[in-house]
Amino acid sequence: MAAGSAVPVPASHLDRARDAEPATLAANKAMAARLPFSDVRDFAAAQRGLIAPVPDGVVQSAGGTVLWNLGEYAFIKGELAPATVNPSLWRMARLNLANGLFKVADRIYQLRGFDISNMTVIEGDTGLILIDPLTTAEVARAAFALYCAYRPKKPVVAVIYTHSHLDHYGGVRGVIDEADVKAGSVAVIAPNGFMEAISGENVLAGLPMIRRAQFQFGAMLPRGARGQVDAGLGKGVARGTPGLIAPTQLIVQAVETHTIDGVEIVFQLAPETEAPAEMHMFYPQLGVLNMAENACPLLHNFIPLRGAVARDPRIWAKYIGDAIRMYGPKTDVLIGQHHWPTWGRDAIRDYLEAQRDLYKHIHDQTLRYMSKGWRPAEIAEAIDLPPGLAERWSVRGYYGTVSHNVKAVYQRYLSWYDANPCNLHPLPPAPAARKFVEYMGGATAAIARAKADFAKGEFRWVAQVMKEVVYAEPGNNEARALCADALEQMGYQAESATWRNAFLYGAQELRHGVFKMPTRAAMSADTLAGLSTDVFFDALAIRLNPAKAAGHDFAVNWRFTDRDDALVLTLKHCTITHRMGEQSEQAAASVTTTRAVLDLLVLHKLTTQEAFASGTLRIEGDASQFALLFALLDEPGSIMFDILTPGEGRP
Repeated sequence: MAAGSAVPVPASHLDRARDAEPATLAANKAMAARLPFSDVRDFAAAQRGLIAPVPDGVVQSAGGTVLWNLGEYAFIKGELAPATVNPSLWRMARLNLANGLFKVADRIYQLRGFDISNMTVIEGDTGLILIDPLTTAEVARAAFALYCAYRPKKPVVAVIYTHSHLDHYGGVRGVIDEADVKAGSVAVIAPNGFMEAISGENVLAGLPMIRRAQFQFGAMLPRGARGQVDAGLGKGVARGTPGLIAPTQLIVQAVETHTIDGVEIVFQLAPETEAPAEMHMFYPQLGVLNMAENACPLLHNFIPLRGAVARDPRIWAKYIGDAIRMYGPKTDVLIGQHHWPTWGRDAIRDYLEAQRDLYKHIHDQTLRYMSKGWRPAEIAEAIDLPPGLAERWSVRGYYGTVSHNVKAVYQRYLSWYDANPCNLHPLPPAPAARKFVEYMGGATAAIARAKADFAKGEFRWVAQVMKEVVYAEPGNNEARALCADALEQMGYQAESATWRNAFLYGAQELRHGVFKMPTRAAMSADTLAGLSTDVFFDALAIRLNPAKAAGHDFAVNWRFTDRDDALVLTLKHCTITHRMGEQSEQAAASVTTTRAVLDLLVLHKLTTQEAFASGTLRIEGDASQFALLFALLDEPGSIMFDILTPGEGRP
């Protein structure tokens, strides 16, 4: 079954969101009884320093397209959660509605609620220092305009990226002009390894991450008590045009101090924590510590549902501990690039110590059970937060969860394999599902038993069993509907916004099929231009189709005049490799061009003929080998591949 062509579901099953089942009502009632809902201090903190809200709660493009709309969340009112929303998640959904321009401390302001992340503004002596300019240019521009409407207008003298995730740099073109960066009037500062980290997460594995992120953030779910209510870190990710301006300055030492426009900033690198390249900042004159995304008021991800390299919670806890030691005694306000600040030295130390111990506890206890031979799913069922942490709002699993973070720790140390040889070489999902269903006595018998279990509230098991029936018989609409119903109840119970979104979006796709979207480039022109030539050719190599490449064996020399880069690319054994800084005398062709031209060719914004005619592309030797190279590459596929059902062409 091809992506975008899911088996149609009969009208009787469409728009069939159910009420909360008795088991869900009981689970959510138990959650409400377990946590200290009388503690409302976070609501005061989230509103403290508000100067003005997001105008009308809406950001639009120049053409009138709505890119951000807090009005979609008007249903989130009152303390009492609907039956279809976990009460703890409902509380965070209310808190994440706080929005607008906020004064944090003298010279420090934040723009919150324009996007999933915050933009922080520091007022220097003559200009402004902007930290993390949101996800897209349009939304960043609107946020900065709100700041300018209430504060003296000054030029931007620096932009700082705290780390290598799109919601912390993608809106940069909405707040500065690249010409000013090239002229030296605006600095762009980032942690060491920033560009390499972007290349790894957003380029080499970018396409499947985009698809998986649909489940994590629930962007295509309807907003409402039976749909998307939050994303944990914020309401959701803003739409618009993401971009990138490469850093002009990297922070490379473990701790570096720089004075920018009269503001002293102590940078603390924290690599391999929430992002591969990340850093904290302390502003000594202002008594403010910025922990970027390493100490949000929730449990973060060790691997997000969209996918990433497994993060290291042991070193994450260490860097939080280092920040406590180095800056805690001098910190009056703690800020991050999500959510709201914490004020007061005692409260800040208490908050950071809980964050430190949260990550270390999950890490250590997972290793303890691993040493006993326990498997990932078994450990995930056994570990929960201990007394002293479990009842704290600031460590609840609204974004990450103890369950999937435990599995990330296991993966980091022992890989995906649980050491049981029965799991070493199993059948692929679809043929295995057909055998499972046959062993169950057929789909009809399995569905009948699953309906009985659904009535008993055993939703996890029903989803697990019906997944097999759906993979065995993708056209079995009764199985699809029952699986969707089970996922929906699991979503209603989930405290994690990302789990809720994944469960509900899974239910939506089972009922309606895969949403059809127009084909688009897997990466933006800015991201492509920001890649090193080395990584660019790694990205090219993963598109090679071995069936087309069979029997071909050649080398091509490349020289890029705008970057002073040279390399030799070799196609051999149906594999592309390259060696930077080398040229081969046996190469079939030698190409001289610029990276800018090559980027345009790959983005299909320039044809080979046009490049030849303009003189920006020159080839010596056998030009047919150049053409052949690109003919052997697959075009990037649609991001809307099948997940809930088996896909066409798979085993």
